[in-house]
Amino acid sequence: MDGFFDIPSDLQHSYAGLIGIHLQEALVPVLVGLLLALPIGLLCVRHDWLYPPVLWGSTVLYAIPSIAFFVVLIDYTGLTQLTVMIPLCLYSLVVLVPAVVDGIRSVPEETNAAASAMGIGLARRYLQVQLPIAVPAIMAGLRVAVASSISLVSVGALIGNQGGLGNLLTTAQLYGRPRLAVTSVVTTALLAIVIDALLVLLRRVLTPWEPPSGRGARRRADGGADPAAADTSADLPARTPEGVS
Repeated sequence: MDGFFDIPSDLQHSYAGLIGIHLQEALVPVLVGLLLALPIGLLCVRHDWLYPPVLWGSTVLYAIPSIAFFVVLIDYTGLTQLTVMIPLCLYSLVVLVPAVVDGIRSVPEETNAAASAMGIGLARRYLQVQLPIAVPAIMAGLRVAVASSISLVSVGALIGNQGGLGNLLTTAQLYGRPRLAVTSVVTTALLAIVIDALLVLLRRVLTPWEPPSGRGARRRADGGADPAAADTSADLPARTPEGVS
């Protein structure tokens, strides 16, 4: 394993330190993006005409290369982590806003009507009724946004070593040490897998009413009969209709 975790001193961080920076630069922008997407999504649901331009605008921002974003932001934020995190936050909106909108739209009208009849205001209805039901859709979008953000952080290595584990890619090329590139790619992939698994677990905690997954749930969904009942019915003698010999 020599060479895979031998981090050059000019990076000024250990292997664990690079992982911490990578997670910070990847997760903080998605969290901020989620906080922005929640009110934006609500507005888009309440005002249908607003959704197409918001979706178009977020898609246009996502189409802008991150390098172009960096060049524009460097004059204002310098060679800092903020220069990397601002584009990642904007990129996350293209996934999170539609996820929030779809989640809120999935709430049955009967549920909204019942909440309104109970005197629950708009704000409380959104926080206590609609958002809990929309959690599965929001978490699905959050998983995509997090995976994308974890991969895009590495581009920050092009501006003053602000790319977390991506810094190992440029260092591997600079010093001719391909093992560092392998360490960067494998660790980034493992981080994405681990964070995604944690988000799946969080979704199960937040939505305990969701049906369990697995072979047993699929069997029940298919309407499979109880084997014991089947065996019992098989042991019953056949009945002959009256009048038939």
